[in-house]
Amino acid sequence: MGPNENLWSLFKRQDVMTKIMVLNGLVFLVLSIGAALMGWSRSSFYSWFALPDDLLRFIGQPWSLLTYSFLHSGFFHLLFNMIWLSFFGRFVLNLFSERRFLTLYLLGGIVAGLVYLISYNIFPAFLGAPSGQLVGASGAVMAIMAFAALYSPYAPVRIFFFNLKLWQLAAFMVLWDLIRLPEMNNAGGLIAHLGGAAFGYYYARNLQAGRDIGLWFDRLMDRLVTLWSDTSKKSRSANRRSASQSRKNRSNRPAKGSDQDKIDAILDKIGQSGYESLTKEEKDFLFKSGRN
Repeated sequence: MGPNENLWSLFKRQDVMTKIMVLNGLVFLVLSIGAALMGWSRSSFYSWFALPDDLLRFIGQPWSLLTYSFLHSGFFHLLFNMIWLSFFGRFVLNLFSERRFLTLYLLGGIVAGLVYLISYNIFPAFLGAPSGQLVGASGAVMAIMAFAALYSPYAPVRIFFFNLKLWQLAAFMVLWDLIRLPEMNNAGGLIAHLGGAAFGYYYARNLQAGRDIGLWFDRLMDRLVTLWSDTSKKSRSANRRSASQSRKNRSNRPAKGSDQDKIDAILDKIGQSGYESLTKEEKDFLFKSGRN
């Protein structure tokens, strides 16, 4: 119990970005092991949580618009997404609250998913393509990147042997996705990247103008947290009332003096010498008393 409590306490002390990274890692580990044990491919195991490109399938699993961004197709997909999240996320957390970061991350993933879904259902190049699905936090990470680049454009960064400004790195990553898009290799993922980056840029621009377009999402999260908290409190209160009533019922139950004395004596014996020290008659008596 001690080590688990220490790990949980350590987790709770981390910032929101680290918690998101840990959550992504745990989801990947649990689902990968589950798929291996069940003898399923990872893609089939993910199917209920990945974002489908078909509208009818999406209507049947709308939660996938949120859950897809916590799934990854492989270890290196997860690793590089989390490296970039840590790299760009620090710039955002240095300037804004953890709540703002979480809103940007979640909304960035949702908007990226919507851009992917809409694109696959309106552009002719995708209409005859085989059915697919989207996984990965890349869209959310690109939203963080674009937001950070707009608020700290001249922050110095070093990539291998190159000294760059943050806006230059962000511009290169967007341009690289645009260059690869016509090849139609992972076009859905690239479109999600660009959708996330566009949202991060739009969010930052509006915030600079004094308009918080994520405020509605903050309020929605507050309501959900309040609802969950109220439900938990009611459950705990009901459990306390039930326990209190149970104690009251036991205290109001008519006691048989001699039987109660014998029970007390047996319990004292158990406390001193253990249950195995009881005789068969004492065990039978205790069992019958418990049933009454």
